[in-house]
Amino acid sequence: MQVSKKTFMLLLLVFGTAIHQVWAFCGFYVAKAGAELFNNKSQVIIVRDGNKNVITMANDFKGDAKDFAMVVPVPVVLKKEDIKVVYKTLFDKLDAYSAPRMVEYYDENPCEPRVYKMERAMANVMTDSDMAAPMEAEVKKDYKVTIEAKYSVEEYDILILSAKESSGLKNWLTDNGYSIPAKAEEVLDPYIKSNLKFFVVKVNMEKMKGLTDGYLRPLQIRFEHEKFMLPIRLGMANANGEQDMIVYAFTKNGRVETTNYRTVKVPSDRNIPMYVQQRFDKFYGDLFTKSYKREEKNAVFVEYAWNLSPYNYLKCDPCVGEVPDYSDMITAGVDWLKSGNGINNSASVFFTRLHVRYTRDKFPQDLMFMETPNMENFQGRYIITHPAKGDLKCDEGQKYLTDLRNRRQRENMELAALTGWNVNKYAYYVEEFDDLIKNKKDIPVKQDPTIDTVPAEEEYTVPAVFDGPGSGNNNRPNSKWGLIFYISLGVLLLLSAFNLWQVLARGQKRHAV
Repeated sequence: MQVSKKTFMLLLLVFGTAIHQVWAFCGFYVAKAGAELFNNKSQVIIVRDGNKNVITMANDFKGDAKDFAMVVPVPVVLKKEDIKVVYKTLFDKLDAYSAPRMVEYYDENPCEPRVYKMERAMANVMTDSDMAAPMEAEVKKDYKVTIEAKYSVEEYDILILSAKESSGLKNWLTDNGYSIPAKAEEVLDPYIKSNLKFFVVKVNMEKMKGLTDGYLRPLQIRFEHEKFMLPIRLGMANANGEQDMIVYAFTKNGRVETTNYRTVKVPSDRNIPMYVQQRFDKFYGDLFTKSYKREEKNAVFVEYAWNLSPYNYLKCDPCVGEVPDYSDMITAGVDWLKSGNGINNSASVFFTRLHVRYTRDKFPQDLMFMETPNMENFQGRYIITHPAKGDLKCDEGQKYLTDLRNRRQRENMELAALTGWNVNKYAYYVEEFDDLIKNKKDIPVKQDPTIDTVPAEEEYTVPAVFDGPGSGNNNRPNSKWGLIFYISLGVLLLLSAFNLWQVLARGQKRHAV
């Protein structure tokens, strides 16, 4: 059996039942860049309420299920009721809803009366049966490993272990049929020294046969602890290069950020060329990689943040996929939404999507989180704009064509800045409507967008040549202030030389006397 990624597909914007919801959106959804875009990825849902933690873990495991093994450090011995299996559709829904998105707008023809076209707005719609085994305290003298608890939960066999040393734990796991990376020992050691337990999972192959979809379903665990964190170091023990993790976080009061690494937003609300529409997955992949390198490969990126509280009517702008409903959030562990058999309509829920690309050298510590009071909505959003159609011969239309050309030039430059793409080969995009411009003198001189601009996202270091106070430019020694500076410096040197000559002259006269 092989667990593989689902085929990437474009989803259509889903409208609500009320027609006025259509007009709540500022743009129309075109494409998304979901988690399936990235290789070597994992996805985690984490819910935090006070000291209560609910963590749901999906994976991108490929291979024979009998070789699957998961080892997760946990602060306490979990009870069986603290462990359950959920369906992968929960992750699919959260990913589709929060993925970075492309939206489209339409220019109006300035030569024609304003017409609202309704058809542009209307898009196609698209129990635990096993009892927990008695707690064991089976001490293996050769391993110094204790089995604190043993459970069977759906298709998984689960152990809760404690250990005295990393080599013993690694050997115990290997000798008991768990596929553990060769470098696991050095990664396990800090967790053992912190007195953490280990949530150890492998697949029960007999129960796995009864599953129809062939996917390993996500596991969810619950526990209370004062630390709001996510262990990632174990995942790097067998890592082949960089790994991507998408974290879907739910809290009561605001955005989730990391405390031991910088948290930054992905570049957003950028106007990009229309031809990117057919390559949006590559566009966002290159944008993220460039942002990742710019932040020196050790920042955590916010890709989406939104208030999902029942009292907040607008849940996205625009929606990429179906909005998570209250049952989805309750399944994820947002227990404070429940009120008897109904929903607590006054409850506050904030959703944050974080994206971290990590390696051992750049992320030596586990992710430590905090819930901030920041309730600002944010989304990774990229805009294409369709040109006006129809006759553009009027004066306003001619001005529009010139402005359109300039706008498309800026869009090319923005694309180059965001992704590093060579946009010279897309000159046709800028020049597409030149033949419609009656006065050819209005057509700007052709420029190289990759040379003529300095992308806003990049930071450049220039030689520190002093250019004088108030000049606003430290890179032009021939400016007025630079000239004044050097003249003043020359005068000071002459005065100093004259004073020195006088002192020497007086000294010679005294010596002569």
